[in-house]
Formats: sequence, structure tokens, C-alpha cells
Amino acid sequence: MRRLLAPPHRASDPIIWHGLIALLFLVLVLIRIRIPSTPYFDEVHYVAAARHFLDLSNAVNLEHPPLGKELIALSIWLFGDSPFGWRALAALFGTLALFATMRAVWLTGRAGTASVLTGLFVGSNFVLFVQSRIAMLDVFMVSFLMLATWMVVGAFRQNETARWRLAIGGAAIGAAMACKWNAVPLAVLPGLTFLAIRVREARWQTLTGTRFAPIRGMALWEAALWLGVWPLAVYWAAFLPYGAFADPGHTSAGIVALHRQMLELQQQVLKPHPYQSVWWQWIVNGRAIWYLYEVIDGAQRGIMVIGNPVTMIAGLPALGWCLWAGAKEGRRDCLGVALLYLISMALWVVAPKPVQFYFHYFLPSIFLSAALALAVTEMWQRGWRIVAAGVTLATLITFAFWYPVLSAAPLAGNQSFLIWAWFDGWR
Repeated sequence: MRRLLAPPHRASDPIIWHGLIALLFLVLVLIRIRIPSTPYFDEVHYVAAARHFLDLSNAVNLEHPPLGKELIALSIWLFGDSPFGWRALAALFGTLALFATMRAVWLTGRAGTASVLTGLFVGSNFVLFVQSRIAMLDVFMVSFLMLATWMVVGAFRQNETARWRLAIGGAAIGAAMACKWNAVPLAVLPGLTFLAIRVREARWQTLTGTRFAPIRGMALWEAALWLGVWPLAVYWAAFLPYGAFADPGHTSAGIVALHRQMLELQQQVLKPHPYQSVWWQWIVNGRAIWYLYEVIDGAQRGIMVIGNPVTMIAGLPALGWCLWAGAKEGRRDCLGVALLYLISMALWVVAPKPVQFYFHYFLPSIFLSAALALAVTEMWQRGWRIVAAGVTLATLITFAFWYPVLSAAPLAGNQSFLIWAWFDGWR
């Protein structure tokens, strides 16, 4: 426990590299972001719901909390009701998710190389890239969670900044839950982590002591305010715009009744979908989704959602090493990403949602990519430099090879998908 709580060693902050990687990611995301010029895949639901927030006519798409749809509405209001307008904030939030992940890894272990590699592996893992180019809810949820992770880790490591960091982090936790309920298992972790460390360090002074880790100078009640009450207030505030609808529908029955309705909608049995999958297929990268594959905007185009094969497969032994290094060597960065991966995956093992898709692996894929970055850094430091460089280059080359069907580039013909769809599960 003392090793986990020890201040990290001094090292040069690679924030400029983090910024450059995030900027390059944004540039690549914006290429052809206006294509397709009509809503595709789940945009047909969320863009329509966002328009209802703009005209305040009636509430639709009630199976999810409202904040993600409100942000798409804000994007339309800022940038126009056009393909760019629907997707612009998704691109910015995806970039924020990438930057926040790099900052969180840096603050956890002060390993500059690992944090930079995290940016390269997360940015090229396919999932973040595609979700940053479509008006869906997931990228907003993930972005808020990674922002919260950055802020909470910073508060634990730099106690003098704790209050403003927890104010931002708590708001981000509430906002993540207000985008999708998938965030809930990770949303409770900061508060539980604070409590566990405080009990371990303060013992009988847990309730009153302020001289103890993880944030010296902060009482347990104040941490509960920032990490418990404040997130719930932000979550509740996201529902307030429903009161302005001309026809509020089920939202007029009150927030408790609305949540019962949302839960029922989440658990309803839907018709089987040709691209549905289950959690173990995500782990082995076995079932893709084609968000788009048709002749549109003057050419045959496709948008494929699957994980980068190098990252997703090499990330599995890397994840095992992170668990070992965290447990045996006290590596808090390794232990952190491994536990976050397992907790975010556990939701989908037990979730009652009957129809699931590969994009539900979005959040675990972030932590898996970070685990690979930590493992590659360790290999480099141990002298296995050819292997470390090979994994990194293979990851980036694979991203470049897949880029046409991640970014809706023009394809040669209707059988072009076979260039990338190597297995039946990818078709």
C-alpha cells in the first residue's frame, strides 16, 4: 500500500507530445467526416432525438439518459443541421478522450514513454477513431470517464490541486452517467477507492481525520460530496430540459418513473441483429460491424468497426502482465489499467441487455490499449527493443492499412470489403 501511495519520481512532462498526438488524431478524424451525407447506423436515432431537443416538440429515444443527445443537439446548434454539424462535437470529445487518457497514464506512473505510446495505441485502435466520427452517445460517455480518470488521478497524486480537480472530475462522472448507464460501474470507483485507502491509512480516524492519504487535508465527508453528491446533481440536471417539451410524454411522470421506463426499454427483447455479438467475441476480436457499406456520395464506401488486430490480440498478454506487475511489483499504473479493463468488461458479462454489439467494447478497448503501451515500454527498457518497436510499427501500419474503411474512403467496387474482412465474423 505504501508503494502504491508513494509520490512518483520526477520526470519531464511529455504534455507537448500528448497535444501533438491528439491534434494529429483530430485531423485524421475530420477527413471526410461529412461522408456519408445522410445519417447512418445509430445516427438515425440520435440525430432525430437531438432535433427534438432543439424544437422542444416531444421526447423520444427514452431508453438512454439525455445528455449525449443534448450534446448532439448542441453540435447541430453550433455547426448547423448538416453531416458536419451532427458529428463535430463527437470529433472534439473523441480527441479529449485521447488526451485525457494520456494525461491519466502520465500522472499515474510518471512514465513519459508509456503515456505517449498509450496515445498511439488508443488513437489507432480503430474503435475510438470510428466512434469519434459518428453522432452516437458512446464517445461522450467515454470522454467524460477518461476526463474524470485524469482529474481523480491528478487529485490523488497532487493533493494541493485536489479540490478543483475533484470538482471537474465529479462533474465528469455525473455527465458520463447522464450519457449512458454503461458508465456506472466505473463511476463509483473513485469514491470507493478514496474510502478504501482512507480506511487503510486512518483506521479509527477514518470519519474525522484529514492528515491521511489519498488526499491529505480533505475529510471523508468532503470527498463524498465531490465524488458522490456532486456527480448525482450533475446527472439529475441533465434531465431538466425535458420539462420544457411541449409534449413531455413519459418524462412528466417524474424522474423515478422515467427511470423505470428507461430500464424496461433497456431490457426489452429486440429482434436478432445480423451484427450482434457477445463479450467473449469482443475479446478475441471475432465479430465486426459494418456501420456502412453501400454506394453513397458518388462511390462505394464502407465503415468497419473492429479492433486493430495487433492491438487487441497483443493487448491480451500485455493485460496479464499488467495484472502480475501490479500485484507483485506494486506498479500502480499497471494495476490501474488492468482493473479498469476487468471492471468495464464485467458489466457486459452480467448485463441483461439482450442484444449487444462490438462497440460496447469501446471502453475496455481503451484500457487494453493502455496495457499494451505499458508492456511495450517495459520490453523496451529490458532490452527487447526489436519486439517493442515491431509491435508499435505493426499497430500503426495496420491502422494505415484499415484507414479507407475507417474513414469512408472511395473503394474500387462492391467486393472491396474482402480486402479487410479476412474472416466470416468480419463480414
